[in-house]
Amino acid sequence: MSYNFDRMIERKNTYSTQWDYIADRFGRSDLLPFSISDTDFQAPAEILAELRKIVDHGVFGYSRWNHGDYKQAISRHYRNAHQTEVQSEWVVYSPSVLYSISVLLRQLTKEQEHVLVFDPMYDAFINVVEKNNRKLMTVPLDRETNYAIDLALFEEKAAQSQVFLLCSPHNPTGKVFSKWEISEMVRICQKYQVTIISDEIHSDVILFRNTHHPLLNWYNEYERLIMVSSASKTFNIPGLGGSYALIPSKELREAFLVQTKERDFVNSPSIMGMTATMTAYNHCQDYRTDLVSYIEGNMTYLANYLEQELPEIAFQLPQATYLAWLDVRKLGYSSEKLQEGLVNVGKVGIMRGEVYGENGRGFLRMNLGCPRAKMIEGLERMKQSLDYLKDENYVK
Repeated sequence: MSYNFDRMIERKNTYSTQWDYIADRFGRSDLLPFSISDTDFQAPAEILAELRKIVDHGVFGYSRWNHGDYKQAISRHYRNAHQTEVQSEWVVYSPSVLYSISVLLRQLTKEQEHVLVFDPMYDAFINVVEKNNRKLMTVPLDRETNYAIDLALFEEKAAQSQVFLLCSPHNPTGKVFSKWEISEMVRICQKYQVTIISDEIHSDVILFRNTHHPLLNWYNEYERLIMVSSASKTFNIPGLGGSYALIPSKELREAFLVQTKERDFVNSPSIMGMTATMTAYNHCQDYRTDLVSYIEGNMTYLANYLEQELPEIAFQLPQATYLAWLDVRKLGYSSEKLQEGLVNVGKVGIMRGEVYGENGRGFLRMNLGCPRAKMIEGLERMKQSLDYLKDENYVK
């Protein structure tokens, strides 16, 4: 492994959302955090070298993203990493994935119309839909069925929806949708002329030899398909800013650009973020390979630890992402009681499952994009918390 993912890097006092503002989510600041989905790893050396060149140059004027170097880096990445053809003209810049989704929802739907989502879901999906005065239409993904899609229910809900907002691979469950599942979802959405927006920001962290199938592989069958993504999760560069949308429809793409460039005035990208994205996709595939291997090691360690020390917690190895989805229903504690123990006894910050929808109740989401030593300490703190709750329950 060329990259040292075991290296512990101090992130406190860097304005880090995960480390410096942990109290916003958990009520206290002295916690070991496994919450916000960035990683604790340093970005690839190749990216750091290019950023140093920009700093040394010392001129930080307005920049432009609409050029071949940027768009071809993205299209080349999809061709090489996912065997997916993305035409350069489909690429448009956006400051963030959620900004893209918000703009697209307003373009594709009217207020009070329905947006189809899976439950559990990426928690930001809830706000981006509801704060735009659209209504969530949910289809459950259940642990008991290995997160299989109830296609009859999916069709029933799709018939009442205008947009299907997909997270692929799925956050928080770590599910990779099979080629057959995506084909069926596309078929149903085509039947009812439902536009699909697929957030594929985790698509480069595919674990244990699973295969990701980008939505745009189905473009020749159905045109109402859009992908949004960023290099930020994989290469740990969200603080630099920048994402992209892949919009094959010329009409929708031009409408998106009118909104972003002429109404919201976000047409000038961060030179740092744009350069980091191009460098990541052009030169950092070894980093991605090593990252995947390291995350697989973390997930395997977690599975073994829980089996030996905390067998009441059920865990399936995820097919993708660095997010572990822990089934804590057999512990028998309410979410409030469990968080009380984790936060105030073990002093560890792990996201409660109901943040990701009603179907996430009884789960925890733990970010394992971190050095193994941090993960091990977090697990020991979790065990300390649960041992305390067991003793307290025995006393009562």
